[in-house]
Amino acid sequence: MNATRTDAGTAAGLSLASPWLPIPFRIQAVRQEIPSIYTFDLAPNGGGKFAFLPGQFNMLYVFGNGEVPISISGDPQQPDRLVHTVRAVGKATQALCALKPGDLLGVRGPFGASWPVRDLQNMDVLFLTSGLGLAPLRPALYHVLNHRDYYGRVMLLYGARNPERLLYVDELKKWRSRLDMQVEISVGSAGRDWGGHIGVATDQMKYLDLDPSQTAALICSSERMMRAMIRELNHYGLSDQQIYVSLERNMRCGMGLCGHCQLGPTFICRDGPVYRLDQVDHLMSIREL
Repeated sequence: MNATRTDAGTAAGLSLASPWLPIPFRIQAVRQEIPSIYTFDLAPNGGGKFAFLPGQFNMLYVFGNGEVPISISGDPQQPDRLVHTVRAVGKATQALCALKPGDLLGVRGPFGASWPVRDLQNMDVLFLTSGLGLAPLRPALYHVLNHRDYYGRVMLLYGARNPERLLYVDELKKWRSRLDMQVEISVGSAGRDWGGHIGVATDQMKYLDLDPSQTAALICSSERMMRAMIRELNHYGLSDQQIYVSLERNMRCGMGLCGHCQLGPTFICRDGPVYRLDQVDHLMSIREL
């Protein structure tokens, strides 16, 4: 597998007695991105840094409410600032999204495989996502932009239900203003004040000058949407070996021990969540899995 894993605590630069033991982190800032979705800036309560690889996730523990796996969505070059974007959908995430600056929560990690950004140097990189899927992809995009001279063309296709559901709006504007990357944004529906494209993210692929022999695609979205994205990429000539996906489903312990996230012979929290498509495509199509 091209993706890379790191042991919990080793990459973090923090002293962990056990990967099962949450480290206390203090919330530095909270931003509401859109209704029910919040971004948290965290820092170790005792000081230190928390290094991670793009695509990895943490287990976030809310005292008295349990823990949830959440992808890291910050800049890998800023290990003193741990960023997570969270949707309030269940007991633990609702409790998490109710926290305020100054509150404490527990962090275990980082866990999982990363986007293979270092292996993609000298290639064109296409980021393809929708909705909250931009959050797990953002660290990989940061890495590529932080090392821009090592990559070819950089392209981002991003879709949302409507303009009010777009994440990181200010950052999207900055990316669109850059001359060294191409950003295409689509929404499913919009009012008259929307001047952009209405449709799905894959509609915008016709505006990309894709070289299928030179392009790698990184995808994060719902599995249904990823299927549509994969079909379009195959249509444009990309093979499954050039496509990477993030399968963030059913993760619970972060270490592949509880078996909750097992997908055939692989455990998503341990061997993923990032996979090269040809390694899991046959498993994704089996309904019982």
